[in-house]
Amino acid sequence: MTIATRAAIRFGTGLSPVLAPPADAGAMIDALAGPDDAQARFPVAGLAEIWPLIAELAAARRARKAVEEGGAARYKQVTSAIKDMQLAGLRARLMRAVRTRDGFRERLTWFWADHFTVRAKNVRFRAGPATYVEEAIRPHVGGRFADMLRAAAIHPVMLTYLDQNNSIGPMSPAGLRRSRGLNENLAREILELHTLGVGARFTQADVTEFAELLTGLTFTVDDGFRFRPRWAEPGAEHVLGKRYGGDRRASADDIFAALDDIARAPATAAHLARKLAVHFVSDDPDPGLVAAMTDAYMAHDGELARVYEAMLAHPAAWENPGAKARQPFEFIAASLRALGTSETRLAALKKGEIKRLILRPLARMGQPYEEPPGPDGWPEAADAWITPPALAERISWAMHVKALHGAPLPAPRAFARAALGPEVSDDLVAAVRMAESKRAGVGIVLASPAFNRR
Repeated sequence: MTIATRAAIRFGTGLSPVLAPPADAGAMIDALAGPDDAQARFPVAGLAEIWPLIAELAAARRARKAVEEGGAARYKQVTSAIKDMQLAGLRARLMRAVRTRDGFRERLTWFWADHFTVRAKNVRFRAGPATYVEEAIRPHVGGRFADMLRAAAIHPVMLTYLDQNNSIGPMSPAGLRRSRGLNENLAREILELHTLGVGARFTQADVTEFAELLTGLTFTVDDGFRFRPRWAEPGAEHVLGKRYGGDRRASADDIFAALDDIARAPATAAHLARKLAVHFVSDDPDPGLVAAMTDAYMAHDGELARVYEAMLAHPAAWENPGAKARQPFEFIAASLRALGTSETRLAALKKGEIKRLILRPLARMGQPYEEPPGPDGWPEAADAWITPPALAERISWAMHVKALHGAPLPAPRAFARAALGPEVSDDLVAAVRMAESKRAGVGIVLASPAFNRR
């Protein structure tokens, strides 16, 4: 398998008959450093567009509860608009994956979005996860990890998901007045999942004092992120042996200083390096690969592009093709990319088609859209995805892909080479040759183990 083919399959969103794969690792890094063309072509709504809908939802809910004339219809209309915005986010994400020339950026965005997992708890923020990824994750995938950590930690969607907006210092003026207290969710997940890792050396006292330090982080519909000093626990906090705050009025600067220090910790470097290697290369990555990535993180103050360079420069990153399973969304995106599905077709997908041909199949494959099982995101192991029921759904979806592709299917043998590269196996080519129709031949390629792994 050529370097270009492996770059597209292992580190990108797949091969395409109309878009050239990256020539090598250097081309991938260069593209990441350049403009984000896919974001510009296929925009996603920001919080500025979501806030008016959230405000209208609250007003419509009050009108419905008061049994005002038209209140129920008003509530139904705004909930429908919010759900439509979520579908628009899905469409943009799919179009980026299928039509991008910078597949590494897309894959990195997916990885970090899963690393900093969020989920909408109710209809109010149904469109929020896509906005969160657009604002807190995507701008930082080629930058410093500390900047991404800060952006993710204070984003209103994260604050809502982990109930940080309801965490108030027990001894703060607001806490004493409201009899409300501390919530440790965000503090624990930052330490256990986002930075140091579960096995790192920190204590329950670190979690509690970090949670106290984080009090005051909240948001409003009018302002977005906001720090409320009157919600902050007074006094200094000690996290991982270092003192923060206590010398003046509580400030978000103390929180940002702690986040920066945690981002620089050697345990954070090791945790992130291994997680990246597991996602892109192998469920049991080469220790030398992980060490090289860890060293690059520490040597360059958490500059992620240098970590990716170290990964791509290591021989182990290119060995053992097929070591990882494509997750369901990746499988669907790679299938449409291999078919060369047009931008026009994707843009024209109707709401019912998106539900029938994408959302429901994703759920049956085990990955309901934007509904991860917990703050630790989606599993990485292949056996979590390649189960008998999920595989049966992949096969069924592959055999009916023409409805989503919306154009005549390609010749199966040519498609096998377009989808898997010049070294497609003779066995698969033989199986495709015996297919009784184009539909069956294309389906065999998409359902094959070779296509479902990377």
